Amino acid sequence: MKKAIVIGATGGTGAVMVEELVRRGIPVIAFGRSRSKLEQAAARLGHPANMEIAVGDAFRTEDLEAASQGADVMFHCANVPYHEMAERLLPLGEAVMTAADRLGMKVVVVDGIYPYGKKQSDPVTEEHPKAPHTRKGRIRLNFANLVFDRRWRHARPLLVRLPDYYGPTGNQASYLGGTLEAIAKGKMGFFIGNMDVPREYVYLPDAAKMTVELALHDHAYGQEWNIPGSGVISGHEIVRLARKAAGVAKPVLPLGRIGLSVLGLFVPVMKEVVEMLYLTEEPLRLSGEKYERHIGPIPATSYEEGIAATVRHLKGR
Repeated sequence: MKKAIVIGATGGTGAVMVEELVRRGIPVIAFGRSRSKLEQAAARLGHPANMEIAVGDAFRTEDLEAASQGADVMFHCANVPYHEMAERLLPLGEAVMTAADRLGMKVVVVDGIYPYGKKQSDPVTEEHPKAPHTRKGRIRLNFANLVFDRRWRHARPLLVRLPDYYGPTGNQASYLGGTLEAIAKGKMGFFIGNMDVPREYVYLPDAAKMTVELALHDHAYGQEWNIPGSGVISGHEIVRLARKAAGVAKPVLPLGRIGLSVLGLFVPVMKEVVEMLYLTEEPLRLSGEKYERHIGPIPATSYEEGIAATVRHLKGR
């Protein structure tokens, strides 16, 4: 990898990808819509010499092409809100893949687990059937098909699938983002889904290490890869660890279908989460066997360490 560009560099996954590339000494272009947010991101990393910023619209192929000059690997970390996914996800993917194809770039696409649908095995490998039963799952499957479409003659994509995530750069786009931020700030919080059912989460710095490592292996392209977390954990245990790190114990209320539907009257994205609640009732656990076999050991920060680091960051923000 001579030089990378990260699309959506100020988002939850994009920011941690930039940080990992900087840490490895790989020249990186951080691409986003807001110059001020990009400059803040550079300042947080100490204005590293191997990082530059580029401002543009990820929906405009011309902006992506102009910003990507000199780069050979594109990390596609940009996303759209739940309630805009149906209209905007595929146009975003089209713009990214068109730019990469015109420039003959490798493309590392970060996506989630929705296309798997309900689990048919445990753990879920990359060969698990893609049988989405929700609207968002079907949209995400169409997105993956777009990424690997045969019409891209010059782009070389790989796609990583993350479970729900958390970490210092995590935000409201993740299930845990709002929960941990509320606890860190000493406010009452909400937990999406059943707090008794153990679920899998990946610590974003670990996900970035695995994703960048995949990007460095030529044989990884043309394939999908699962990025597993460090085991499963219940909502009650997450809250306990977060409260311990924060030093406060405000209430955290679980949000089920009714609560999310009511909240969705005021926050549209919450209404859209309802159809994905099956993942909180019958959660998927990703297999990392393929990664271990072809790439190497999986970094697995403990939940106690990862949640504490996340809460400390949020308290100081």
